[in-house]
Amino acid sequence: MRIDLMGRRALVSGSSQGIGLAIATELARAGATVVVNGRAQEKTEAAAAAVRAEVPEAEVQAVAADLASADGAASLKEEVGDLDILVNNLGIFESRPVLEIDDDEWRRYFEVNVLSAVRLIRMYLPGMMERGFGRVMNIASDSAVVTPLEMVHYGVTKTALLAVTRGYAKAAAGTGVTVNSVMAGPTHTPGVEDFVGELVGDDKPWDEAQSQFMKEHRPYSLIQRLIEPAEIGNLVVYLSSTQASATTGGALRVDGGYIDSILP
Repeated sequence: MRIDLMGRRALVSGSSQGIGLAIATELARAGATVVVNGRAQEKTEAAAAAVRAEVPEAEVQAVAADLASADGAASLKEEVGDLDILVNNLGIFESRPVLEIDDDEWRRYFEVNVLSAVRLIRMYLPGMMERGFGRVMNIASDSAVVTPLEMVHYGVTKTALLAVTRGYAKAAAGTGVTVNSVMAGPTHTPGVEDFVGELVGDDKPWDEAQSQFMKEHRPYSLIQRLIEPAEIGNLVVYLSSTQASATTGGALRVDGGYIDSILP
């Protein structure tokens, strides 16, 4: 299957590193013009440079904005203009005993992990519907349905994203616009390397630490390894294409078989 995204303009929120950067790179590789986003200008520009280094012919724009605030989202919209593809990847996570999570932290997680996506969808979906084409993807997680004890607040926000996805997909019914969730499994990123170190100790060689983490904390993974970010990017590229025109309102899994159920 040849996927050509030439002529499409895509934004990936929270794409200065990790999964977001990999998604931006794979979209650029497929021909899309890509907007990378982060809070810090220097780091965001470095991410754009990384995409160009991987895909020399890529058209990449770096836009620094804090999408956890309404003002930040509005400033990004003013600078970016219209989009064909919106990937809501921005998210935070941290290990925390559930009884120690206070109201302020719950609010912060919803602002960053849920409302940042809602704001951008609300800004961009009407234009997509008017033009008769658009792709919206919310990067969720296996934690949306397998709530991890060590980060319940994170899992709850990802569960909320599944409902957000379904609701906006219904709002876009019959317009040529699709809205889907991508449920990523345990993924190899710098942040996850730190997380693994917190849980199994940071004094071990990486291969040993990863193996112990998967056995003790993610034992249901069928691939028995962390997912590489580009593997998530591959699914996003497909969902961004015309070939995925009949897939909407869904929660699609790229979780290494971690979720132990037939349906999400």
